[in-house]
Amino acid sequence: MTNDLKFELNLSHEELVKRTSKDCLIPKEMLKTDAKEYGTLADGDKKALKHLVKAAKAIDEVFMKQDNPYNLAFKAFLEEEVKKGNEDAKMTLTLFNAQIGMNAVDSEANKIFLAKGYGELPGKGFYPVDLTKEEFHKILINMLNEGKIEEVRTILNQRSMVERDGDELKGTDYTEYFSKEFNYIADELEAAAEVSTNEDFNKYLKLQAIALCENNPKNDAYADKKWAELQDTPLEFTISREQYADEMTGTVVENEELKALLEKYEIEPISKDSIGIRVGIVNKEGTEKLLEIKKYMPVLAQHMPYKDEYEQNIGHDDDEKQTMVDVDIVTLRGDEGTYRGGITLAQNLPNNDKPSLKIGGGRRNVYHRQIRISTSPEAKEKRQKRLDATLAKELHKYYNQEADHWFTIGHENVHSLGPKSGTEALGKYKNIIEENKADMGSLALLDVLVELGMYTEEEKKQILVTYAADNFLKAKPNLSQAHRVRTVMQTKYFLENKAIWLNDEGKLEIDMEKMVPTAQKMLAEIIRVQLSKVFAAGEKYVFDNFVWTEEMEILAKKLKEIDKALNGILKTPLADKLAEG
Repeated sequence: MTNDLKFELNLSHEELVKRTSKDCLIPKEMLKTDAKEYGTLADGDKKALKHLVKAAKAIDEVFMKQDNPYNLAFKAFLEEEVKKGNEDAKMTLTLFNAQIGMNAVDSEANKIFLAKGYGELPGKGFYPVDLTKEEFHKILINMLNEGKIEEVRTILNQRSMVERDGDELKGTDYTEYFSKEFNYIADELEAAAEVSTNEDFNKYLKLQAIALCENNPKNDAYADKKWAELQDTPLEFTISREQYADEMTGTVVENEELKALLEKYEIEPISKDSIGIRVGIVNKEGTEKLLEIKKYMPVLAQHMPYKDEYEQNIGHDDDEKQTMVDVDIVTLRGDEGTYRGGITLAQNLPNNDKPSLKIGGGRRNVYHRQIRISTSPEAKEKRQKRLDATLAKELHKYYNQEADHWFTIGHENVHSLGPKSGTEALGKYKNIIEENKADMGSLALLDVLVELGMYTEEEKKQILVTYAADNFLKAKPNLSQAHRVRTVMQTKYFLENKAIWLNDEGKLEIDMEKMVPTAQKMLAEIIRVQLSKVFAAGEKYVFDNFVWTEEMEILAKKLKEIDKALNGILKTPLADKLAEG
C-alpha cells in the first residue's frame, strides 16, 4: 500500500477508555518467565524454543496483510501518534494488538472498526479491496470462457493472494507473495531443528521449512503428514491454515453459470487460508488423559449417521491416524492469536481441503491449557453469578468447568468423523455446518462413551448441563461468526425439541433424557446436508435454525449485566523474553 494513506481514529475517547478497561479487555496469560514447564526442558529444547518464538513473531505481518491490506499502514500511523503523546492512539493500538488488526467483532457481536472509513472487506486482504462479488464472478466467467483454466484454478485455491491484472485477476502462491517472511521463518525452523532433542520433531521442522520456501502443495502435504504423526515430543509448533475469514471465494457456488463452468473444468473453489503459529510445551499428564479416548475412535466412527455413504478421516482398528496433545502455550501469533471476542480452546488439523489427507496423512488435536483454565477468584465469582442468574438451582451441582474440556475433546474428535470431502459445495455455510456437526457429534456419542467406560453417568450429566448453560450468548452474532452462529442454531433446536426451556424465574431447565436424542437427531440432519453437496440445502438449514428466540434474549440481558467483557488480550511473558535474545 502507498504511504500517503490518511487515517482518523474511529472510536471516541469514552469508547476507547471503556474498551481498554480491565472489565472489558480481559488478559489471558500464557506461560510466565519462571514457568516450571520451561525450567524442566532440556537445554537443546530451550534453545529451539527461542528460534520457534522468533518464527512465530514473524507470522504477524503475513496475517495482517491477509486480514486487511491497510493493517500495516494503520499500525504504523498509530505508533507515530503514540510517539506524539496521543492517548487515544495509544488505546487504539492496544486494541489493534489484541485483535491483530483494525477490524473485529466483540463478544456482543458489535463490529469494531478502529479507523474511520475503513470497514469490512469480504475478500479481506486476499482480494483487491474494490472487488465486488458480482465483478468477481463476471471476471472468472470471462477468464474461463477464454480458456484460462489454470489461472482460475490458482485464483480459487487456498494458497493464493489475488490481485488485479488489467481486466482480469491474477493469483500468486503465498510462498512467493510472502517469500521474505516465509524464508525468515524457515531459517528459524532450520536453526531450531539443529538443537531440539526430538528426532521426529526435527524432521517435521525441516519439512515445514521446505514447504515455506517452495511453491509446491506436495511439500505442505509432507509437512502436515509428519506433524499429524507427532505424539511424544517435548515441544509443540504448528503453522495453522484455516478458512473462516475469507467470505469471497465461497460465493462462486451461488452463481449458477460460474458453478457450471467450474464443474466442467473440475475446479474446486477452496476458501483462502489465514495463517497463524502456535508455540508451546507438551503437557504429558494432560496428554495421557486425552489419549484415553483414542482407542474408541473406530467405534465412534461406526455410530456416525449414514456412515456407509462416505469416507471418514480416521483409519480402522489400530490405525486411527489421530494424535492428541495437551499443550502449555508459550505464544499464539497471526491467525492463532487474534483475540476477537474469543479465542480457540483447541484445534483439529489439517482440515479436509489439505493435500496431506490425500496421501494418507492423519489429523492431530492440540488443546490449549492456558486458554481453557481460569482459576482466579474473580473468574470463579463471575461464573457463580452467571449460574445464579441463568441456571435452575438444582442443576448447579452438575456444572463443571472441566466438563467443558471433555465436550471440547468430543468436538475436536468429531471433526475427524463424518464426510471427508465434498462440503466446499456449501460455500459460505460450510464452516457453520461443520462446526455444528462437531458440537452435535460430541453430545450424540455420549451414551456410546458411557457404555465404553470413558465417562460415568454423572460425568455425562455434567457435560450436558455445562454445554447447555454455556451455549447462551450475550447477543445475536452475525453470519461471519461460524462458531457463534452454530450455538444459536443448536439452542433454538434444543428449545424447539423441549430438551431445554426457561422456567418462571427465567432460568434454564434441562431434560436430561432428551438431550442426547435431540443431538443425534440434529447430527443426522447435518450429515444429510453435507452429503447433499447443495448450496441451497446448506443455506436453508442455517436460516431455518439461526433464529434468535425470546429465551435467548432474556438470558442475553442477564449475561450482559454480569459480564462486561468485550474482548481479550494475550499476555506472553516467556515468549517476549525469549524473543529478545
